[in-house]
Amino acid sequence: MQDYMVTNQFIFLFALLLIVSVVVTKFSTRLGVPALVLFIAVGMIVGSDGFGLVYFDNAHLAEAIGIFALIVILFEGGLHANWHSMKPALAPAITMATIGVLLTAAIVAVAAHYIFDLTWLESVLIGSIVGSTDAAAVFSVLKGQNVKERLSATLEAESGTNDPMAMFLTITCIELISGPGPGVLSMIGSFIWEMGAGAAMGLLIGFVAVTAINRINLDTSGLYPLFALSFALVSYGLTSVIHASGLLAVYVSALYIGNAEITYRRSIIRFNEGFGWLMQICMFVLLGLFVFPGELFTPNLMIKGFLLSIVLIFLARPLATFLSMLPFKYTAKEKVFISWAGLKGAVPIVLALFPLIAGIDNAQLIFNAVFFVVLLSTVLQGSTVTALAAKLKLVEPPTTNEIETLELISIGRNNLEMVEYKPTELNEISGKRLEDLSFPETTLINAILRSGEIISPNGQTVIKAGDTLYIMVALQYKKQLAKYLRRNKLTKE
Repeated sequence: MQDYMVTNQFIFLFALLLIVSVVVTKFSTRLGVPALVLFIAVGMIVGSDGFGLVYFDNAHLAEAIGIFALIVILFEGGLHANWHSMKPALAPAITMATIGVLLTAAIVAVAAHYIFDLTWLESVLIGSIVGSTDAAAVFSVLKGQNVKERLSATLEAESGTNDPMAMFLTITCIELISGPGPGVLSMIGSFIWEMGAGAAMGLLIGFVAVTAINRINLDTSGLYPLFALSFALVSYGLTSVIHASGLLAVYVSALYIGNAEITYRRSIIRFNEGFGWLMQICMFVLLGLFVFPGELFTPNLMIKGFLLSIVLIFLARPLATFLSMLPFKYTAKEKVFISWAGLKGAVPIVLALFPLIAGIDNAQLIFNAVFFVVLLSTVLQGSTVTALAAKLKLVEPPTTNEIETLELISIGRNNLEMVEYKPTELNEISGKRLEDLSFPETTLINAILRSGEIISPNGQTVIKAGDTLYIMVALQYKKQLAKYLRRNKLTKE
C-alpha cells in the first residue's frame, strides 16, 4: 500500500512539474531568456536545496535520460532541417564541429588550469566538455527567427554534428586520467571511424526508414510517428554497438527522412516536435534536480566560473570561430554572430556526468564548474542572439509560409495528397486569378477558406493574403508546387 501511495505521489509531482514547465515557456519569450534556463530553474527550486520536494543524485539515471532526450531532440531537429539550405553550409559547419571544438577546448583548458588549479588532463577535460554547442539550445533560439538562411543553417548543422567530437574528447580524457590511454594514432583512427561510420549508418538507416514508412501500410496513421521515432533509436543503438557515433547517426538519418517524400509527414513532424519538447523539459528539470545550489552558488565557484565563462564566450569561441572559418567566405559580422550564437546547454551538462560516473578526482568540482558556465552562457548569449542579429543586420525579410499536408484526408496510396497553404502579402500568387497561376500538372484548388467562409473556386477567383487554400496534387509534383507557392515578390525566389 505504501509503494502504491509513493507511485501516486510521483505521478502527481511529475504532472505538476510538467504543467509548470510548459507554462514557463510562455514567460521565456517575454523575458528574453531561453526556456531551458527556466526548466533548470524549476528543477533547482523543487530540489533538495529548494523546497525539498525531490532528492535526486543518481548520475547513471541522469545520464541515461539525458542521452535518450538528446536522441529525440537531435532527431526532431534533423527532421526540420532543410538540406537545400544546409548543403552550402555543410563544409564550414563540419569544420566548426571538429577543428572549432578542438580549438575551443584547448583555450578553455589553459584557462581552467590556472583558474581552478587543476591538473592539465582535468583542465583539458573541462575544455572538452564545454567545447561543443548544444543542439537543443540552438534549435530553440533560432526557431521562428528570420536570421539569414546560411547562418542559421551553419549553426544548426554545427550543433547537430559537433556532439561526437565533444563526446570523443571527453571519453578520451577520462580514459587518460583513469590510466594508460590509447596512443595518438589510435585516437585519430578511432575518431575517423566514429565520424565516418556514424554518418554512413545514419544514411543507411534513413534510407531504410523512408522505404519502410512509404511501403508498409499500418492499420492506423497514429503509428507512423512512433514508427519513425523507432528508427532514431535504432540509429543510435546499432551505431553505438559498432563503436561509432550514435548521435551523429541519429542526426544524419533524421536529415535524410526529413528531406524525403514520406507519407504522414505532418503527423510525424508534429509528434516529434511535441515529444522533443517533452524530452527537453524532462532533461533540463532533471539536471536542475541533480544540482545542489548550495554547492553551485558559492562565492569561490561563482568567481572562478565567471572568469572561465568570460574566457569561453569572449576569447575561446570567437578565436576558434574566426580561425576555423578562414577558408570560407563569411563576413566579419557573420563570424561574430556565429561565435555569439554558439550556445551551451544539455550536451555539456550530460557530458559532465561522465567524470562523476567514472569516479575520477575533482569530478564534482568539474560538474559544478561546467554547470555554472553553461548557465551563464545560456542566459547571457541566449537572451541576446536575436537582438545581435538585428543589430548586425543579419535578419532577412519575412518569408512565405510552408505548405502543410492534411493526412486526415490524405490519399497518398493513390499517389495524390491534399495540402493546405496560407499565402501572405509577400507571396507571388497573392492578388492573382486562378486562371493566371502556373500550377504543375494534375493540381487543383478544391476549396478556399476566407474569413470563415468556404469559397468554391473558379478561374476568375482572386487569391488574397490570409486565404487558406486546399490543393489536390500528385505526389510527383508536390515539390514543384511547394516551390511555386513559396515564390516571394521581393526576392523572386
